Amino acid sequence: MQAENVDIVIQGGGPVGLACAAWCLQKFPEAKIALLDRNPISDEDLAAADSRGIALSHGSKLLLDTINAWPNECADIHRVHVSQAGRFGRALMTREELKQDALGHIIRYRDIHLTLRKALRAIQVQSPNFAWHHIDTHTEIENIQAKCIVHAEGGLFKTQDWIESGRDYEQSALVGLVEVENAAPYQAWERFTSEGPLAVLPSHYGPNILNLIWCGSPASSQARLGLSDVDFLKSLQAEFGSRIGQFLKIQDRRLYELGLNYRKEITQGNEVWIGNAAQTLHPVAGQGLNLGLRDAYLLAEKLTALFSKPEDQKTATSIETTLQDYALSRRADRTATIGLTDFMARIFTSNLLPIVIARGLALSALQWLPPVKTALARQMMFGRR
Repeated sequence: MQAENVDIVIQGGGPVGLACAAWCLQKFPEAKIALLDRNPISDEDLAAADSRGIALSHGSKLLLDTINAWPNECADIHRVHVSQAGRFGRALMTREELKQDALGHIIRYRDIHLTLRKALRAIQVQSPNFAWHHIDTHTEIENIQAKCIVHAEGGLFKTQDWIESGRDYEQSALVGLVEVENAAPYQAWERFTSEGPLAVLPSHYGPNILNLIWCGSPASSQARLGLSDVDFLKSLQAEFGSRIGQFLKIQDRRLYELGLNYRKEITQGNEVWIGNAAQTLHPVAGQGLNLGLRDAYLLAEKLTALFSKPEDQKTATSIETTLQDYALSRRADRTATIGLTDFMARIFTSNLLPIVIARGLALSALQWLPPVKTALARQMMFGRR
């Protein structure tokens, strides 16, 4: 890689890094941007990669639609049923009461990734100063001189090379695809057990093939991973109950360790961290990628407003001030989303009787106090504004 000088370097070619680059170039096609992507230039390997279902909010769909980056294959959620195993308290959210086309969407991670690569390639045609580098080592980064560095390296909990603040929930998520007899279409189920949340979500494979996310202790999750299909389905049915119907088949079981990492400060000098490089969340509310996309969209707005100005106005001071303004504008949304996710991940695994009773009352309150339910649902769909 030859030495080059750019205004912005984006480190990370995952969905958040790709989206940030695409929004920057859409808003300012002449932007001098370098994207450092550790994925190969070909889509072939990615097309056979991560097939886990990822929850995207309706707000994320509206954002991705602006760059034509919404995948063709997705499963919409029209209703969400929330309950706790063996205890009172339940809540039902519907798209009708919130006056939305959908409460959310479930998409394979690889489909999001590939669609964003395709969208960026289309935008790249009109962007003469954009360079998309596919690199293998950190040493090549040193050849690029950038006025602003965007960290979007992402990663999963315990695979990241940074730990600043957060907690290890001592949980693992077992994910897979489960077939259910006569499943209700467009229905998502979230059931809180003594070990963590158990979610069954729609998939694009059809109404009866659903995404399973079963959170539990590492030991329990590892034991479930080793069960035969028959024994696994029996265990799942016993934990979930019969409300959803009969579980018939399970496939593609995998484990992910769960925890919370977040940076207290997301800017330092001319550097800024977004997406999973800024915060890695528990999947209990499906907010991780949604929060990251909101990071990328607002950062693109701030950076393009600055770098579209005359050259003499793009000083080190103005860049640092812009990034500090970005951090301030993201504070409320980050704080609310991190706090809500962390609270849910911890409070719904406690077996203390007062907390069990409080959980049931809280779920009942959601059901019978529509303004509270609407406020929570809108936070999930659009974030804190």
